[in-house]
Amino acid sequence: MAQNALETRINNQIRAAEVRVVGAEGENLGVLPIAAALAEAEKAGLDLIEISPNAVPPVAKIMEYGKFQYEQEKKRKEIKLKSHNTETKSVQVKIGTGDNDMNLKAKKAAAWLADGHRVKVDLFLWGRYKYMEFNFLKERLERFLKLIPHEYKMAEPISKSPKGLSTVLERASKAK
Repeated sequence: MAQNALETRINNQIRAAEVRVVGAEGENLGVLPIAAALAEAEKAGLDLIEISPNAVPPVAKIMEYGKFQYEQEKKRKEIKLKSHNTETKSVQVKIGTGDNDMNLKAKKAAAWLADGHRVKVDLFLWGRYKYMEFNFLKERLERFLKLIPHEYKMAEPISKSPKGLSTVLERASKAK
C-alpha cells in the first residue's frame, strides 16, 4: 500500500505541463495547464490527484486525497475477494481399498470440490495389478467416482499414469 501511495502524485508533485482535468462532480474540465488545474482544485478546497499518469495528456481529478485512498483500498479488497486460489488436491485409492475407506476418501474429495479445488484421483497399481485389463481397472476407478456425493465434471479423462490410472475432477458449473 505504501508503494502505491508513492506512485500516486498529488498537487505540486504532478510533473506534466498540462493535464486533462476531471472536476469534483465528475464533469470534464478539459485540458488545462498545471497551474490552472491547481488553482481549480484550491478554489474547490480539494486536492488535484493524478489518476492516469500514462495517458497523453495525463488525467487528474479534483477530489479529497483521503477519499481517493479509501476508494483505491476498497477496489483492492474487492479484487482480492474475487480471486480464488485453486489447488489440485490428490486422492489415492488401491484395488483392495475397503468400502469404508473408499467412502471416507469420497467424502474428502467432495469437500475439496465444494471448496472449489480440483481433485486428482489415482487408482494406484503395483506389481501384477499394473498388467490387469484396462477396462477392469477403469471400472474400479469409476466405482470410486460414483461414491463422491458432490457434483463434478471430469477435467481430464481416465488415463494411464505412472502410478496406475488417474483422472482430474472439477466442480460442476453452477449455471445450468
